[in-house]
Amino acid sequence: MNIVILDGYTANPGDLSWDELKTMGEVTVYDRTCPSETVARAAEADIVLTNKVVIGKEEMAQLPRLKYIGVLATGYNVVDIETAHERGIMVTNVPAYSTESVAQMVFAHLLTVTNRTEHYAIANREGRWTNNKDFCYWDFPHMELSGKTFGIIGLGNIGQRVAAIAHAFGMRVYAYTSKSEDQLPSYVEKKSMDEILSECDVISLHCPLTPDTRHLINSQTLQMMKPSAILINTGRGPLVDDQAVAEALAEGRLAAFCADVLTEEPPKATNPLLNQSNAFITPHIAWATKEARSRLLQVAIANVHSFLNGHPQNAV
Repeated sequence: MNIVILDGYTANPGDLSWDELKTMGEVTVYDRTCPSETVARAAEADIVLTNKVVIGKEEMAQLPRLKYIGVLATGYNVVDIETAHERGIMVTNVPAYSTESVAQMVFAHLLTVTNRTEHYAIANREGRWTNNKDFCYWDFPHMELSGKTFGIIGLGNIGQRVAAIAHAFGMRVYAYTSKSEDQLPSYVEKKSMDEILSECDVISLHCPLTPDTRHLINSQTLQMMKPSAILINTGRGPLVDDQAVAEALAEGRLAAFCADVLTEEPPKATNPLLNQSNAFITPHIAWATKEARSRLLQVAIANVHSFLNGHPQNAV
């Protein structure tokens, strides 16, 4: 069995192992693969693993040996699922491996805004505190989270974990979700989209990207939010209109924007959010703790094993 990993570096830059996969066939690992290289590298593959390398209709037509595509992620938009099904190619993904890590990043971002610990750590390395006239100083107003309202749009695995953490901080938790009220924890109040946007101090996006949710946050919905609101996106970049959010930040209509994802990744230098002092952007790393990546590889390898044994799991 010929197994090709097209872009293994982000999931495993060398601190984890592909050895178990190597017991199932001949494995070739490429750190990165550009579009023009995909077909040539996968030409002899029975099994292909991909994270962000696109395998569409055109690629599949040139890969007659291909029997299985394993996506090294939860989202599988990089694969043309309809064509794969037509060609009898099994496609699997890795669900729920990063729930804890992504939820942790939500609050890392939130606490960056409310407490600015990195700002003060850097200032104090430069002697700010040692030269201060008083026993303390602060450059930004600090916010206590207890008693504030935290709105969640999309209450899947990550959204539910975020809700539990927000509740532990003493926050009132609202959710816009398709779940019925009797399916929600007692501390989560089901609300309309308009109520989430207009009433919440913090709004965190955890819904899937669909035609209906693309640019869910736009110039109109931003007008409904409090000027003091903090918006967090660790879901999908295109949920947010970058230009509209940048303008709201610049004009003081939004207090802060925190994001681990952007519409285009890596972003162009001209992305308007990169120059906003109250935009806090991390490079799509919420999923990338070693613990989460280890789970990712374990499940991805188990998916291959199950497929070879005739009992596929996590098929999409």
